[in-house]
Amino acid sequence: MNDIVTNAKLEPGGWFDAAKAMQADTIALRRAIHAEPELGLQTPKTLAKVRAALEGLPLEWKTGKSTTGAIAILRGAKPGRTVLLRGDMDALPMPEDTGLPFRSNIEGTMHACGHDTHTAMLASAARILCARRESLEGTVLFMFQPGEEGFHGARFMIDDGLLDNPAPDAAFALHIMPNAPAGTFGAKAGPMMASADKLIVKVIGKGGHASMPHHAIDPIPVACEIVTALQAFVTRRVDIFDPVVITVAKIDGGSTNNVIPEAANLLGTIRTLSEETRETAHAGIRRVCEHVAQAHECEAEVEIVQGFPVTVCDAKAVGVAERAVGSLFGAEAWQTMASPVMGAEDFSYVLNRVPGVMVFLGVCPEGQQWKMACPCHSNKMVLNEAMLAKGVAAHCAIAESFLAKGFD
Repeated sequence: MNDIVTNAKLEPGGWFDAAKAMQADTIALRRAIHAEPELGLQTPKTLAKVRAALEGLPLEWKTGKSTTGAIAILRGAKPGRTVLLRGDMDALPMPEDTGLPFRSNIEGTMHACGHDTHTAMLASAARILCARRESLEGTVLFMFQPGEEGFHGARFMIDDGLLDNPAPDAAFALHIMPNAPAGTFGAKAGPMMASADKLIVKVIGKGGHASMPHHAIDPIPVACEIVTALQAFVTRRVDIFDPVVITVAKIDGGSTNNVIPEAANLLGTIRTLSEETRETAHAGIRRVCEHVAQAHECEAEVEIVQGFPVTVCDAKAVGVAERAVGSLFGAEAWQTMASPVMGAEDFSYVLNRVPGVMVFLGVCPEGQQWKMACPCHSNKMVLNEAMLAKGVAAHCAIAESFLAKGFD
């Protein structure tokens, strides 16, 4: 362990001193993970890199049967509360066009959502907190989680019992944002990110010759009408202060220019900020699709695949994070979010069980205007690696603050 890490002062700013001393290792781990991305619930190479970085430290490891997710347990010298810090490990199934020297060497796979940085920051925070074990009161759980990108990795880890014995009293996570001012942190109490459900609709009519549509029942115009009717449903039946987003992102049907197909298909997403409105949206979508189809003598088969629940942040946990960030970087480093984000996060499963918060960290690339920077999930997304030390320090300060004071 670097002597600078071990000897850095705790207050004020000591965590940042230690994180800066660890910065070269943080970046090296991030780049190694970035160059060899893995998808879904199985990320063994990524976990192996993490475990190698944490080898020899006073950590207990727990793994489950469903994923390659792991919990590293650090027990402080004195008993006390338990806090969970989370970093996700999986990448996205998409090409990378950044031109970085450490760009992905796995074709069609890219760390375009910052999970490489989340994992590297958490690993460095674990190293620093292990060096401070003798001064810690309580236990820190480092949750290295695969399968965030639509695979429900957090839910599987919970079902495997990895958040039991010891169970956390609070949970915190960081998520980088390339299109936010570098070095700023932000969150909000209450619903902060949306639920995300998949909409699949098959409109069934009667095929025929394209020159004689009256002898067929054309499902394509019916599918198009359903798309517009769903938008009318959103604007006329849903409270604008508890919003719903319904986006039909794909529509297909037919095989050639002179044949009316028997069926047309719709594929889309449903986003809501409360479970009540989520239920209202699901019922309304089924009603609109089925009845519009019926009006045209078609049939609509509607499937809604439930995804992540709403990410709801605890107000007291937000306060813990805000105070910790302020103690490190000043009050101006914290920006309370004015409104939720309609993206989704499976950290929501953890927050359904444990009070906590996900905090966004701005990592706009140097020399770019943050509003113009490529966002997460862009094939050209890059970030300001200098900000990772701030994320590492924030992890440490938040954990230490909660263990010492709880939600006070």
